[in-house]
Amino acid sequence: MSLRPSLPPPPPPVEIRTWPDREAMLADRTMILRALVRMHLGPGRLGVLLMWAGLAAFGWLLVGSGLVMVEQAAADFFSGIAGILSLLLGAGALIPAVVLASLHVARDREVRALLVEWGALDRDPERDRELRLPGMSLVWLLLSFVLAAGGLALCVIGPASARPGDDTYGMVALIMGLGMVAWLTGLIGAVKALTHRRWVLRVLTAPAPDRLTPDPLTPAGARSASSEPRPPGSGTPSPRSGR
Repeated sequence: MSLRPSLPPPPPPVEIRTWPDREAMLADRTMILRALVRMHLGPGRLGVLLMWAGLAAFGWLLVGSGLVMVEQAAADFFSGIAGILSLLLGAGALIPAVVLASLHVARDREVRALLVEWGALDRDPERDRELRLPGMSLVWLLLSFVLAAGGLALCVIGPASARPGDDTYGMVALIMGLGMVAWLTGLIGAVKALTHRRWVLRVLTAPAPDRLTPDPLTPAGARSASSEPRPPGSGTPSPRSGR
C-alpha cells in the first residue's frame, strides 16, 4: 500500500453539485485546499525533495569517483575494477533519485491544477488567510536560492579552476555533476515557492468570480421569476395586439 496520500477529485460540474448552501461549499473548499497546500508546500515535501537531492548527489559522487578511478586504470588494474563497481553503485542510487524527482514534479503539476480549480469556486477571505503561508514560502525560496547559487558556482568554478595535468576529466565531471544536482534542486524549490505566491495573488486575493451565471447551488434548469415571460396585460404588449 502506498504511503503517499491520494489527490482529491476536482470540483464537480455545476449541474451535479449537491451542496445544500454556500457555507457547506466553502467548508469543503477550505478542507480540500488545506490538504492540497500541505501536499505542495508543506515541510514534509521540502524534506522529501532534499532527501531525493541528497540521494542523487550521493549517486553522482560514486559515478564521478568511478570515472576518476577508470582514468587511473592504465597505471593500476585494481583501480579500474573499483571504478566499474563505483559506477554501478552510483547508477543504482542516481537513477531512482532522478525517477522519483520526476514523479515529484509531475505530481506538483496536478496539485497546482487542483488548487486553481478549487480556489476558483468562491472567495472566503477569513479561511483563505491561513492558506497563504508567507513564512513557509520564504523558507522554500531562500533555501532554493542558496542551493541554486551554490550549484551554479560549482558548475562554473570547477571547470574554470581545473589545471591541465593535475585535474582529470573525471574530477571536473564530478564537481559539475554535484553542482548540477544542487542547481536543479534549487530551481524546483524556487518554482514551487513562486508558483504558490502567484496562486495566492491570482486566486485567493483576486475579486470574487462574476455571478452573472445561475447560482451553482440551485437545481439545474431552475429559473427565477424575472426570467419567466410576462403575461399579456401586465405592462407588456400582447403578441396579438398588433392585429
